[in-house]
Amino acid sequence: MNTIRQTPILAATLAQLMAGVVTFGVALLLAGRVAPGTAMLMLVAVQALLAAGVSFLLRLQVWWLWIAALFPFALYLGLNLGDVPAWPFAAGFALVYLFFSNTARERVPLYLSNRQTKQALCQLMRDRGANRFIDLGCGFGGVVRAVAGDGYTASGVETAPMAFLIARVLSSLERRGTILRRDLWTVDLSDVDVVYTFLSPEPMPALYKKAKAEMKPGSLLVSNSFAVEGIEPHEVWELPDRRRTQLFLYRMG
Repeated sequence: MNTIRQTPILAATLAQLMAGVVTFGVALLLAGRVAPGTAMLMLVAVQALLAAGVSFLLRLQVWWLWIAALFPFALYLGLNLGDVPAWPFAAGFALVYLFFSNTARERVPLYLSNRQTKQALCQLMRDRGANRFIDLGCGFGGVVRAVAGDGYTASGVETAPMAFLIARVLSSLERRGTILRRDLWTVDLSDVDVVYTFLSPEPMPALYKKAKAEMKPGSLLVSNSFAVEGIEPHEVWELPDRRRTQLFLYRMG
């Protein structure tokens, strides 16, 4: 089961298959009792709900639950709306790629840090006497601009094309921070005082290993919401926002 959970695509496929078995049973019960068109819509809804439920039980991340629920409806529409032109689907795929291309490749979705998190990071820079800051997977660059606007040297890296473009444009317009389109695994962390991430549980062990190897003694790795499995953080900051965001602080050296 742990192997399945560690492979989200496999788990998502299993969720659809398990839901499909139950949906098939429901189809047999509805046969001859409900009009074919109505029955099909009911079966699609059952498949969607069951697949999302199984995904939840498998402890997949929330975006996989949405994928599980929407996939049966997308398949139904694709098979039954023959007169619909192909370009909306192509445009939708392109849009998803531009914003979320690194989700499938690096298992890192697009998370946006809230105002309280930005304030906490600026406070952290002041408290620790830090100067250089980097956001690995900066999304639209809001954290980078906030920290740079507080007077620090701040940069961010992002690989999703549209997210990078938006972050780069906003950073240039506000003249705050530096945004680079670069894989976070290729970034040299040796001269950074505070490294910030808001990724997912999947890459955190490898990222912690990279930080330990490259970052100087006394510097900090800060992870929003996702702790490094098996490693005790030196501090945990719980923020006063609605979701009670936690920042896990790991001091190097």
